[in-house]
Amino acid sequence: MTTIGDLRDALRIELHDEDEERWQDGVLDRHLQRAARELAFVWPREQKTALSTTAGSRDLSISSLAGLVRILAAEYPAGLYPPAYAQFSTFGESLTLLVDETPGDSEDVNVYWGSLHTLDGTTSTLPPVAEDAVITGAAGYAATEWASFATNRANVSGVEAVGDYMTWGERRLARFQAMLSRFGESGRLRSSRLFVPERGGPSQSVVRWEP
Repeated sequence: MTTIGDLRDALRIELHDEDEERWQDGVLDRHLQRAARELAFVWPREQKTALSTTAGSRDLSISSLAGLVRILAAEYPAGLYPPAYAQFSTFGESLTLLVDETPGDSEDVNVYWGSLHTLDGTTSTLPPVAEDAVITGAAGYAATEWASFATNRANVSGVEAVGDYMTWGERRLARFQAMLSRFGESGRLRSSRLFVPERGGPSQSVVRWEP
């Protein structure tokens, strides 16, 4: 399994800092975490959690969904085949089911949601195809931060090297944003293919699966 240490090693190669002369591990880890958070806003970690209703209320607390980026769907009633998805709204830490009948007590609602990714010394939930993008983004953040810090300061590389790092870093960040844009387009396609509620029906509708 890929870990943040593996990505850090690849990032050092990208930055030509294999000898660890310019960046400490903690600094590079911070930039990798930042790039991973940026990725999560267009390609979050897909999760499913069963929440329970309270009698007489259409509201469910989503405060337990740690690292929540966005709610993708609410399956209610849960356990039907084909699955049924209810329209919903969110505000603060509450999800409101937009259904005609008030739910009973302790009914299951399967919430499909996207969260921030986990990236640490033992675990990574990053999609493998997105790892290069995270490395590219982290390289851009590292280079531009170093160039900003080194501006107007004496350094062994000289003023031209500072400018070169800034330009190189900005190009990496532009490439990173282009990658995120493509991932975002793919994510919208995946979400639309997950389910398509029947149009013109009630607020709670049975899924019409697309081929």
